[in-house]
Amino acid sequence: MTDATPARILVIEDEAPIRRFLRVILEGAGYAMAEAARGREGIEAAATGAPSVVLVDLGLPDLDGKDVVAAIREWSSVPIMVVSVRADEAEIITALDAGADDYVTKPFASGELLARLRALTRRRGPDDIAPVITVDDLTVDIAARMVTLGETPLRLTRKEFDVLALLVQNAGRLLTHEQLLRTVWGQTHLKDSHYLRVAIGHLREKLGDDAAAPRFIFTEPGIGYRFASAAKRED
Repeated sequence: MTDATPARILVIEDEAPIRRFLRVILEGAGYAMAEAARGREGIEAAATGAPSVVLVDLGLPDLDGKDVVAAIREWSSVPIMVVSVRADEAEIITALDAGADDYVTKPFASGELLARLRALTRRRGPDDIAPVITVDDLTVDIAARMVTLGETPLRLTRKEFDVLALLVQNAGRLLTHEQLLRTVWGQTHLKDSHYLRVAIGHLREKLGDDAAAPRFIFTEPGIGYRFASAAKRED
């Protein structure tokens, strides 16, 4: 981490005063902060924003924070810290079993929180830094949310970019329909496979990708999609 590239902390917390308090602490310590007030929004932000660490409250309005942790952990190794008023041992164990790396109970001392964050950010490897990924003549800049094919910038909708970003960050790995739908559209849309089919169809059209002989997006019928494995990352 350098002064020019601060670690990016994603805070998934529904209470605005706590988000404001955390922003003061985090930005005062030199971190960049992104925020989400709902679980589904947070999962999407984790998929597309390349955070260095994710802070998750358990008492979110749409999803339990443990479900958010589990959803992120399906495809990402980003360090996750739970910050919650729930101090019951069983809750802590369940959150850690879901994939959280640390657990801090509210109220907390800012010094303790920052010390734990420093420990988590030290674990950050090259794969956790927002990459620029290139396959053949396709370049996807995750942080800038920009896609170019050859020298031509592509205009993607937000959902199209989010699907593409998730696929390229997991290049060569099969992602199921459910994983893609949960991450991009949310837990309530797991049966809405037509959303995904439409997004994939539009992506293929814009990428000039032939479904019968694909260069980029490969279909595993009835299961999901995977992106071409010959992806070069520039971190």
